[in-house]
Amino acid sequence: MPLRSRRRRLLPNATALLICGLLAGVVVAAALFPAAALGGLSAKAGADGFDSLPSVLTVQQTPQISYLYASDRKTLISTFYDENRRDVSIDDMSPYITEAIVAAEDMRFYQHHGVDLKGVVRALVADQKSGGTAQGASTLTMQYVRQALQYSANTPQQIVDATAETPGRKVREMKLALALEKKLSKRQILQRYLNIAPFGNGAYGIYAAAEVYFNEDPKHLTLDQAALLAGLVKAPSAFDPSTAAGKPQALQRRTYVLDNMVRMHDISQAQADAANQKPVALADRPSLNGCGRVANNTWGFFCDYFYRWWLDQPAFGANQYDRDERLKTGGYTIYTSLDANAQADAVAHITAQAKDLKASDALMLAAVQPGTGHIAVMAVNRTFSNDQSGNGPSTNRARHGQKGNYPNTTVPLLGGPDETGAANGGYQFGSTFKMFTMLAALQEGLPLSTTINTTNPFVSNYVVAPGGPATCQGDRYCPTNDSPTQLGPYNMWTGFGSSVNTFFVPLEQRVGAQNVVDMAERLGVTFNGDPGTPGTDAYLAKHGSNWGAFTEGVAAASPLEMAGAYAAVAAEGMYCQPLPVLEIRDFGGKRLDAGNPRCTRAVSADVARAALDAARCPVGDQAFYGGCRGDETASETRGIVPREYQIAGKTGTTDNDRTAALIAMTRQLAVAGIVADPDNSDTHGYSHAQVDSAVQHTLADYQRGRTPIAFVKESRRLALG
Repeated sequence: MPLRSRRRRLLPNATALLICGLLAGVVVAAALFPAAALGGLSAKAGADGFDSLPSVLTVQQTPQISYLYASDRKTLISTFYDENRRDVSIDDMSPYITEAIVAAEDMRFYQHHGVDLKGVVRALVADQKSGGTAQGASTLTMQYVRQALQYSANTPQQIVDATAETPGRKVREMKLALALEKKLSKRQILQRYLNIAPFGNGAYGIYAAAEVYFNEDPKHLTLDQAALLAGLVKAPSAFDPSTAAGKPQALQRRTYVLDNMVRMHDISQAQADAANQKPVALADRPSLNGCGRVANNTWGFFCDYFYRWWLDQPAFGANQYDRDERLKTGGYTIYTSLDANAQADAVAHITAQAKDLKASDALMLAAVQPGTGHIAVMAVNRTFSNDQSGNGPSTNRARHGQKGNYPNTTVPLLGGPDETGAANGGYQFGSTFKMFTMLAALQEGLPLSTTINTTNPFVSNYVVAPGGPATCQGDRYCPTNDSPTQLGPYNMWTGFGSSVNTFFVPLEQRVGAQNVVDMAERLGVTFNGDPGTPGTDAYLAKHGSNWGAFTEGVAAASPLEMAGAYAAVAAEGMYCQPLPVLEIRDFGGKRLDAGNPRCTRAVSADVARAALDAARCPVGDQAFYGGCRGDETASETRGIVPREYQIAGKTGTTDNDRTAALIAMTRQLAVAGIVADPDNSDTHGYSHAQVDSAVQHTLADYQRGRTPIAFVKESRRLALG
């Protein structure tokens, strides 16, 4: 037997009769002199002393849904909540629901002042006869008080006090209800009640109830829908219309509500009869909540990046637990940077190209807007989902027999790393890292015209372990070029355009590898692993003076990091942290600073302009000083992106073609793409065909219809010396 039921039955009959009589007298007195009457009851019924009872209801804000929108500020990505609730004005509710809830729960709502004498007497008599709780006597106002006390409780005991079946609790509710009715209008009380009441199926308040059950706005609820919802609050689980057992009871309850609405002259009998004949047509889509249940399954990775970003912001709490709670209860409206149209284009191009890849291959694109860091695109041929029961086998021999991360995964493939170490925090982007060497050289004052007479191989001063594939003369790092014809004089325009390794390694050696590593860090590249463990990227970055292969992109980086780094070059040297939000407003509509861009100057505008000019060569555009050679690595890009837009970029390939990458940009967007196997970094044999096409067409689609923003010519000194 439940504890509170047993406790109730232990009351002697004489005491129960005394309480019954006292309460009847109290309610009569309450209308005339509530303080004295309730005080007397308190003393005799064993409740708290009346004078010590609060007369003002302090209500904390109930948990509210936070909404996540795309950059158009109207496309809903997902919601975050612990309790599915969104407070709305009574003006935004259908009149049917306000009438129906009164008919369902408190037909004398407009006649009493918070406590209903007739209801109390009737309930007490019925309870005494039954020996249990046969009838309730709580008015709508008292019900609201009870729920508000629960939400405002700060301790478990306060929750118990707000729900315990005791005379003391009833007295507190009565006093607070009487006081509340002096302060608020009936309309205001109805609004508060309808925003706090539970309707079952995780819906709290009428906004969520209308959405969960009917995928409808509360303003547009019809009579039959309103009567059904109003009937649920008495017993949301028992009357659940979505279950076989609950549906008949829900329909009976709907009839009860409609009959009461007729008695109250809110509707006619004909209207009630028509509403009773309506079949229950429930919404068939699940409610959005979190990144596992987004409105479009191609948005999951962006949503997850946003969520991780939120948990990292001190503005939302002292720790990740507090920040998570704020997101799921604070009722924020968050306008993200995700461009739904650009995302759809990127997904379409990835899907088309992935047909020529293995199922385990990941074709990944991330796009960032220069000057703000706003993330416009995060797309990959995967679905963000914890359901990996149908996944294929891992391609990593060390994980033989385990599931791979395809086609479903929650590993942050595009913006890692994550706490599990999955995907190693990124991929080798190959020669795209030559951008960092060029920027470091330009910053040192070397002009684009700097010429090196290249050899193949190049015997560097960098010391490496003996016996490696790029080792010569015992322990020297000796890179080679992809083509044996890449010999002789090159400068930064031609060396970058043709991706000549034996130009950039001596250039790195001249400016200092540690300065190249530092440049990458300035532009947002992070290094994985323990800085104290030899061989990790973090260790090599710390001892960067001997990292000769760095310029060839042997460090792991994520697509988002590389898009952000190249976006800084397009933004004339202003690096902006990749940012998933445009604007954040709290529940009251106040704009928060936490969503503002976070930008710093990484290099001078002139240095960035010079690097951008040289980066026009790889993608078939023309440099200001005519320095391109004509044998560029991704020259077809120029024929795909409309010619009114100046473009720049760079390809990247790793040893044995373990990855293939292309980064292409305008002044308005930088798109970084790579094809790799997230489960196995040793998978090889990738070509540029798929990733290049996906990047090029995504950038072209984004630019069409936008006003071109021209590149700015670098100084003659940095171009020609």
